[in-house]
Amino acid sequence: MRRCAAMPRGEVPPVRSTEDDMSEARFETLEWNPIGDDEMASRARAFLSHASRRRTVRHFSDQGVPRSIIEDCIGAAGTAPSGAHRQPWHFVAVSDADTKRQIREAAEKEEREFYEQRAPADWLEALAPLGTDANKSFLEIAPWLIVVFAESYGEDATGQRVKNYYVQESVGIATGVLISAAHAAGLATLTHTPSPMRFLGPLLGRPDRERPFLVLVVGHPAEGALVPTLVRKPLEEIATFV
Repeated sequence: MRRCAAMPRGEVPPVRSTEDDMSEARFETLEWNPIGDDEMASRARAFLSHASRRRTVRHFSDQGVPRSIIEDCIGAAGTAPSGAHRQPWHFVAVSDADTKRQIREAAEKEEREFYEQRAPADWLEALAPLGTDANKSFLEIAPWLIVVFAESYGEDATGQRVKNYYVQESVGIATGVLISAAHAAGLATLTHTPSPMRFLGPLLGRPDRERPFLVLVVGHPAEGALVPTLVRKPLEEIATFV
């Protein structure tokens, strides 16, 4: 087996443009640094331990978070696999106070209608233990909102429509990476999905070919923040080995 040199610590791999990626196929030798089973097991166990401490937070501090950290988290999300490598996502990172206020006002309007008129009784019953309601103050308090958009289709360098594949699956994976990156950076997150979310596109100036996927609230938890006491399903309930 050929041992490829590992990338130097702190060095970021080069980013290729979408236009390059959509041209004829090109290949390069995979950079890979094989490690032993013991080291792999140690890393897997450490990541599991770290991931298990991630909690969804609804009470945020207004303490600022440097833009560079958010940029790196979004950059990590952009490394996610996607159907035919179309990368059908766009992330709008919002820190402007007035824009956050507008998002909150529009979201709470939709949420009030949801809780008071549209939500079925069983859905409200399922939400009750989590302490959620139509009040979404965290949309203004948290320093960052990352609005994730899914591209229904792409455009090439000439403006011609290009079909995207497995859009929802691809954007979902990228969002998972984004949440993990924020957690690794020491930040708390909350996935928020106003129902419906159509207002986000015009408010943030996104084209019609993009659809809001979710809003990720990012920041530091408020002092004394409370989270529900939850029990995650054990491995034997979520996995089958054949």
